[in-house]
Amino acid sequence: MRILVTGGAGFIGSNFVYHVLNEHDDDQVVTLDALTYAGSRDNLDGVLDDPRHTFVEGDICDRKLVNELIEDVDAVVNFAAESHVDRSIAGAEPFVSTNVRGTQTLLDAANDANLDRFLQISTDEVYGQILDGKFSEDDRLDPRNPYAATKAGADLLAKSYRTTHDLPVVITRTCNNYGPRQHPEKLIPKFIRNAAAGETLPVYGDGSNVREWIYVEDNCRALDIVLREGEIGEIYNIGSHAEKTNLEVTEAILDMVGVDNEQIEFVDDRAGHDQRYALKTEKIEALGWEPKYTFEEGLERTVEYNLG
Repeated sequence: MRILVTGGAGFIGSNFVYHVLNEHDDDQVVTLDALTYAGSRDNLDGVLDDPRHTFVEGDICDRKLVNELIEDVDAVVNFAAESHVDRSIAGAEPFVSTNVRGTQTLLDAANDANLDRFLQISTDEVYGQILDGKFSEDDRLDPRNPYAATKAGADLLAKSYRTTHDLPVVITRTCNNYGPRQHPEKLIPKFIRNAAAGETLPVYGDGSNVREWIYVEDNCRALDIVLREGEIGEIYNIGSHAEKTNLEVTEAILDMVGVDNEQIEFVDDRAGHDQRYALKTEKIEALGWEPKYTFEEGLERTVEYNLG
């Protein structure tokens, strides 16, 4: 299979590129990334010289470039996105441009090509918060911040192209990822480095907000299965069932780094801060997937990566 991976120099995208090239000897990968603040060539150092991998610097909103790349691939996996909630609250325009207009550009180009699969990578945040129970793939979308709203818009666009144009779209919605190559502004790598440097770890509100955490390698395995075996037109939640409050995550990091809790600083809560996310995962599990790493195992590997 020849795969176009957009946003492949970012966190999850780069891990997915490595996964595909390591696990599928006959596959070829074309990585397209605009190399904004969240993407870096360094994330692909291990595969830049791989003859089965081609890196292209460019924007998914560039229709001419996207057309040229999609003509020569069998599948598109769209990771390209602005993804930092705080940045979306400060200014939503880049999120609308990349997450909505960029996805539309890819879908239009894919509709003109003979693709086997268009995998749209989404997030559990499109569902909004859930105080009890877990979200299924059929639950309504209720995004509560600009980032989540633009990802929900991209999902709906992708679904509409499946219905209107019979485009072979599949959508995945994953819980919070952590692991190697994550941008240092994100909670876990930021707190690991702050803890090691003796700096404060700013926790929103009282730290009671709950997230479901998945080690990035487990997510990449799930995405790979959906790409090859998922049913066209379906949505697949990908979750670990490892629910942790933000305070629990912070304390676990401090413990692994070997410092005490005095570095925790409670700060004003984020505007519209969702209290809890949680996903039902029967559909992805029916494809034979389950997480390999516990939260503690994944966090230990992540601490070693960030401090190594």
